[in-house]
Amino acid sequence: MPELPEVEVSRLGLLPHLLQEPVVDCLARRASLRLPMPQDLAARLRGHRLAAIIRRGKYLLFHWPTANGWLLLHLGMSGSLRLAPPGTPAGRHDHFDLCFPRAVLRFKDPRRFGLALWLEGERPETHPLLEHLGVEPLSEAFTANYLAALLKGRMMPIKPLLMNARLIVGVGNIYAAESLFRAAVSPLRPAAGLRPQEIRKLAPAIRETLQEAIEAGGSSVRDYVHSDGGAGSFQLRCAVYGRAGQTCPRCANPIRQIRQSGRSSFYCPQCQK
Repeated sequence: MPELPEVEVSRLGLLPHLLQEPVVDCLARRASLRLPMPQDLAARLRGHRLAAIIRRGKYLLFHWPTANGWLLLHLGMSGSLRLAPPGTPAGRHDHFDLCFPRAVLRFKDPRRFGLALWLEGERPETHPLLEHLGVEPLSEAFTANYLAALLKGRMMPIKPLLMNARLIVGVGNIYAAESLFRAAVSPLRPAAGLRPQEIRKLAPAIRETLQEAIEAGGSSVRDYVHSDGGAGSFQLRCAVYGRAGQTCPRCANPIRQIRQSGRSSFYCPQCQK
């Protein structure tokens, strides 16, 4: 599933091509993905210029103030956003087009777990999909003190806690595993049991891991590609994720794989205590 870095890379790739461009047309080729798709966007948006593209967690929000609303997109498990020249034939899994004079924004989603929704009004953060989301880990609000307060009294293992979007948004499986390795913290540790010095390492490790992933274009481990069709490369830099049985880059002991909350966790039992 595309996580925060992949969604942010998509956003940054779209901005130079779409910002302040007028909408020419909108095409929804299916009645629904995970939820019903808006079928009247062409009438709503035709001629209006796109004012902003922002990210909230793993959601992208496209803003048209003159149309009094936002288009919310979520890439689901297998979705991607591509820019194509006008007139390019759609592929089998290309379910939605947002057409501009010089480019078509095309939403491809083979497994159809994504979303395309129209949010009326000026405050998208009040929508049920957004209002309960946790702190942005790349924001100034995410500090070691904030993380310490978040962990206090929570006895669940630290890794699934980091992946709980109601607490912290966008830290997916790869980035939680790599952040914990950088901070030398076992994914099995109870969150409330982390010592202050460990929290002071973990908070910046999360930020640094996510930022490095963005700079590497994200992680392309399934269907994710950039808006220009390129692939991310952060998965090639992973110290523990996907490396079960291989040697730890710090101590040369084998990386272990376990299951936590239905997901694979990778860690070094020697380095991460």
